Amino acid sequence: MSKVSVLVVDDAPFIRDLVKKALREHFPGIRIEEAVNGRKAQQLLERDAFDLILCDWEMPEMSGLELLTWCRAQESLKAVPFVMVTSRGDKANVLQAIQAGVSDYIGKPFSSEQLITKVKKAMSRTGRLEALLQQAPRPQSSGLANDSLNALTGGKAEVIKSAAPSPAAAPAAPAAPAARAPASGKRSQGQLRLPGGNLPCIVKGLSLKEGQLLVKRGELLPQVLESAVLDLQQGEGAGEVARLNGYLHAVAAYEPKPDSEWLQLTFRFVDRDPQKLDYLSRLIARGTAQRHFVPGA
Repeated sequence: MSKVSVLVVDDAPFIRDLVKKALREHFPGIRIEEAVNGRKAQQLLERDAFDLILCDWEMPEMSGLELLTWCRAQESLKAVPFVMVTSRGDKANVLQAIQAGVSDYIGKPFSSEQLITKVKKAMSRTGRLEALLQQAPRPQSSGLANDSLNALTGGKAEVIKSAAPSPAAAPAAPAAPAARAPASGKRSQGQLRLPGGNLPCIVKGLSLKEGQLLVKRGELLPQVLESAVLDLQQGEGAGEVARLNGYLHAVAAYEPKPDSEWLQLTFRFVDRDPQKLDYLSRLIARGTAQRHFVPGA
């Protein structure tokens, strides 16, 4: 039985790597090709056959929606499963994709398990699930390498906590004063979407490369290398919202103590879409003029 072949289309190398790692971890024999935008994907589809297309929405030259519309107009591609992988999760965009003939939808950020579930579902509809499962590895014991991969692919890696010291081993510490929240003033507010949930955040600094964010510490703890989406808008009642894809490059305590109630995150952007970069440039200029945050993070 021939190998299952998948085409991964995304302008962000980090996102393409996440998808490829998840697929190869679960299906080592799978064949994967990649394209940086819809135009490159179109060229690959014209000369090769694929069992599945995993495609981003917002890309330069040709968007995912334009590629989907073109695929459904080709006789040889009408029945090929097309899964949109994007941060555009509002009803209007989902409906637009459905009307264009999308097979399924994965919202960013996604976990490895969510991606694999969608892939299996798509393959079952075309009768290629058996071939895909034959490429799955045998169960193996978990190790450090797998834990690192889970963290990189946005999975929920289990955090092993060290045993707490006995009360008798150390004297009781004096009660610490209540931590004060960082003064937000006119700083821009945003929302950080992680595979495990959403976190409101304050934008402390912003550049075309990364953003410095403040989040309140809670049950949902962000992890380094975890993929995420930053929903960002400037000012109250702003209708335009930027959905910026990226990953957490660094996580640190905002206060100089181990029980800091606030965390400072360095969020690296991975988008290469000129429209997003243009919007981000305007956002930085407007936010700097209004002293919402520090430029050049």
